[in-house]
Amino acid sequence: MNINRESNSLNTRTVYDITKFTHVDYPDHLACIIWLSGCNMRCDYCYNKDIVFAKEGSHTFVDVLEFLKTRVGLLEAVVLSGGEATMHNLVEFSYAIKELGFKIKLDTNGTNFTQVKKLIELDLLDFVALDYKAPKEKFTQITHSNKYEEFSKTLDFLIESNTAFEARTTLHSDLLSTEDINSIIKDLKRRGYKNNYYIQSFLDTKINIANLKAPTSTFDKSILLDELNIIWR
Repeated sequence: MNINRESNSLNTRTVYDITKFTHVDYPDHLACIIWLSGCNMRCDYCYNKDIVFAKEGSHTFVDVLEFLKTRVGLLEAVVLSGGEATMHNLVEFSYAIKELGFKIKLDTNGTNFTQVKKLIELDLLDFVALDYKAPKEKFTQITHSNKYEEFSKTLDFLIESNTAFEARTTLHSDLLSTEDINSIIKDLKRRGYKNNYYIQSFLDTKINIANLKAPTSTFDKSILLDELNIIWR
């Protein structure tokens, strides 16, 4: 595909920042992270609030592609993250990344089913990390959005596809209990999810959307269901 570097979708300032090197964000690959501005959720524990509330970024996709040209042979992959990356049209940008020879990992809350499906059907994604924010009954409370059904549709699609992906949950034990996590585990198992389930502990950076402090509620890992292989981060 010939990429039109003059395209409006490539020249808008949608990229908030670039992390030029990471060896932990894409399993077994050296990568960079492209942080895209804006999000359609307002998760209480989110410490990327500057990115979430940003109206625009500091870089264009063309800027990123120029940077990536200098990393050919040095990096293996590009992580598209945010905010919520799928709030932006990623197709043309992803084609351009692929033309440079990089793999692509997408971090997403799963609420833009149409774009995730299109990216996968065009064979543009090599790995997806899907945030399972909360069980259905707590989803709106945690995310301040009404997008559980969209997330659910994306989750089912990923399970049915051959795309490598992981489901992950951020845990703040004042917000999610062991019963909540067990509810997520049971739901994943019921849908046919067989991969590792990742639980990442709340990161107390002192700056987050709801001004949360470190959790005070205890979380008893010993009573979690063993129906999935849980990996703690």
